[in-house]
Amino acid sequence: MAEKIQFTRNYSDLSTDKGYQFEFYCDRCGTGFRTRFKASVLGAVSTALDTVGGILGGIFGRAADVGEKARSVAWEKAHDEAFVEAMEELRPDFVQCPRCSSWVCRKSCWNQKKGLCKECAPDLGVEMAAAQASRTVEEVWAHSKVAEEDREMLQEKSWREGVRATCPKCEAPLSGKVKFCPECGARIQEKAHCTQCGAALDPKAKFCPECGASRKT
Repeated sequence: MAEKIQFTRNYSDLSTDKGYQFEFYCDRCGTGFRTRFKASVLGAVSTALDTVGGILGGIFGRAADVGEKARSVAWEKAHDEAFVEAMEELRPDFVQCPRCSSWVCRKSCWNQKKGLCKECAPDLGVEMAAAQASRTVEEVWAHSKVAEEDREMLQEKSWREGVRATCPKCEAPLSGKVKFCPECGARIQEKAHCTQCGAALDPKAKFCPECGASRKT
């Protein structure tokens, strides 16, 4: 009976007085496998005694009570035997992972090539496909976000000017958006753009050379 401890957390007992039936579950995906129903001979005898005792009473009633006590012991023994048979029936559908000790279904959650469950040794082909799909979704959202930012920039009255990291004359590092270099005093040129078409503008230009829009608008 030591085999019974192999399935102590992932099964349901569906047995009744009429017979025995069990359902075992995969620890990883939760898929259930139900055994065939096995009728109980003791259950049929007990039902007959209960019926006779209810009709005739007296000695037959006492016989039914004795039969119930005997049945409870015999039923438990038959139940244990049925449980072992159920494990043997479904054993080909389950395998225990040597790494995490989980009982998993052989069909969906067992990596035959690695000899481990797919929680410990995922299917690389499936993982690669999932990673590619996830990456594609990220790129779609990234492109969508950039497009929204571009539309917002085109609607702004003035373009956001870039920030230089070093002075164009002495190449000294700049701490932020400054107009003059703190080392040599050179003016940091800030590019201007047309608010209508986005074309680069000469610092002294009053109108856009591309679309003719006024720089002040």
